[in-house]
Amino acid sequence: MDLHHIRIVLVEPAGALNLGSIARSMKNFGLSQLWLVAPRCSVDDPDAQRMAVHAQDILTSAVVCSDLAVALADCERVAGTTARERKVSTPFQGADAVAPWLLGTTAEVAYIFGPEDRGLNNAELSVCQRHVQIPTNPAYSSLNLAQAVTLCAYELFTCQPTPTTAKAASQPANAELEGFYTHLEQTLLTIGYLQPHTASSKLQKFRRLFNRAELTTEEITLLRGVLRQLAWATSQKT
Repeated sequence: MDLHHIRIVLVEPAGALNLGSIARSMKNFGLSQLWLVAPRCSVDDPDAQRMAVHAQDILTSAVVCSDLAVALADCERVAGTTARERKVSTPFQGADAVAPWLLGTTAEVAYIFGPEDRGLNNAELSVCQRHVQIPTNPAYSSLNLAQAVTLCAYELFTCQPTPTTAKAASQPANAELEGFYTHLEQTLLTIGYLQPHTASSKLQKFRRLFNRAELTTEEITLLRGVLRQLAWATSQKT
């Protein structure tokens, strides 16, 4: 199975030992793209190199960037992981349920993992169309970062992917989708449907709605056309 279009994105990783272990697990399960967002440790750290064993090439080729939006800009599908219960717009799923969705396209996709000390925050989770939570003992639910990546990588490696469809091929990249959400928020604020103090929570409901719909590029173009016309019509009345 070709998993080269799947990128593992680590947000602010701090442990060199974890970094090396993740590289080894990725190679075990056929993954090759490692992206590091504002890392607090180095791929050149001796501990990372030692733990990688024969996967130092994954560390060497890792892409380092300062912003999550950059890491996801050209990704068509994005899944984020969390261990904590929280109020988010998208229901939690298991790694086994999300794997076929990520493999259902040949476009670039991303699997995001948060920092060891806090995991992904709500803002980081909001850019994901799928939220993954690995079932664990409620008395001690937090997994080590490398363990979480290993479990998700295993599910990808052993998954039977959903066949790619014509609709999936025309799905938007993350940057395009986020551009639509920004446009939607600005327009709804302008017409008074949203208020600044409640805009964030209401936008999460729209994200949930559109994530379920799996908008295509053509549909986003259509919706943004409606938003532009709405802004124009509103300006004519003032």
